[in-house]
Amino acid sequence: MAAVNISAVHKRFGQTEVIRGVDVGIADGEFCVLVGPSGCGKSTLLRMIAGLEEITEGEIAIGGKVVNNVRPKERDIAMVFQNYALYPHMTVRDNMSFALKLAKRSSADIAQRVARAAEILGLSSYLDRYPRQLSGGQRQRVAMGRAIVRDPQVFLFDEPLSNLDAKLRVQMRTEIKELHQRLRTTSIYVTHDQIEAMTMADRIVVMRDGIVEQSGNPLALYDTPANTFVAGFIGSPAMNLLPGIARVNGAAPSVEFEGGVRLPMPASARATDGQPVLYGMRPEHCAVANGQGLPAEVIVVEPTGADTQLFCRFNGQEVSSLVRDRTDCRAGDRIGLVPDLARAHLFDVATGTRLAAG
Repeated sequence: MAAVNISAVHKRFGQTEVIRGVDVGIADGEFCVLVGPSGCGKSTLLRMIAGLEEITEGEIAIGGKVVNNVRPKERDIAMVFQNYALYPHMTVRDNMSFALKLAKRSSADIAQRVARAAEILGLSSYLDRYPRQLSGGQRQRVAMGRAIVRDPQVFLFDEPLSNLDAKLRVQMRTEIKELHQRLRTTSIYVTHDQIEAMTMADRIVVMRDGIVEQSGNPLALYDTPANTFVAGFIGSPAMNLLPGIARVNGAAPSVEFEGGVRLPMPASARATDGQPVLYGMRPEHCAVANGQGLPAEVIVVEPTGADTQLFCRFNGQEVSSLVRDRTDCRAGDRIGLVPDLARAHLFDVATGTRLAAG
């Protein structure tokens, strides 16, 4: 196992800069998830860690050793790809042992490593089958087994679950998390799915346009997003962000919305009087009440059994509320939406930065 340190890393393809000064420190044994929309640079960064892309500027160190000029096979990493990348003419056993044979490991060592990985992944009874005889989830386990047998310092996962159906994705992310808890090998995982990031990561790195917007443990990012991008990207359903004007002259600081409606300022927020702001409240922190809060019209009601999501409209903008109890709200109803002031946020309209009390 080893720590991975990414220092002031840039990547250019011609005149196009896709990674712009990324600094990330990943601790020994940590499960780090790089998350962001398509094109944000997360897969490029992973490929630079693997040595599959050259670094234009900066340094990447694995286990304290700078690996900028180290060939991929000498970096002691193992990568699990989106498309499994299995040899179709080889059995599961041969797929898992192929890299060990190239490294000229002894037959006894290879057999022991393959047997151990197969037992961990529940593949012991499939070792003599071919990839075409396996389900998608089983093929992904084989790809993971091929990485495990190498006993690397670092595992790299490049969107490994994106080809699986929804139910299997949930099962496999649980298995990958359990695998990490057992092996404690430093792991870097790329996904565009923020639910995967939230449920699997020790640390999340949120990327956009080649930069890191915020890095930290999942609940820290969820509870205290640094800006509107992180607030909108982390969490499902997404945080409500409503434009208003800060009013702080007087005994009770508030935010005024179009039409004169006001809400108390969030407990942890500070703004100057007249400052244009975005009032952020997550749907589950937005309670339904009559005659209080934001007057909104219910547009759609989505019951799921465990809770009910209300899609509403206020001042022409969609606002959602996640109600944990059953509700008798119907489309067309007029309701009030009241934020939990301890969990609401303010963001600056111009910069998107969260306005926190000093």
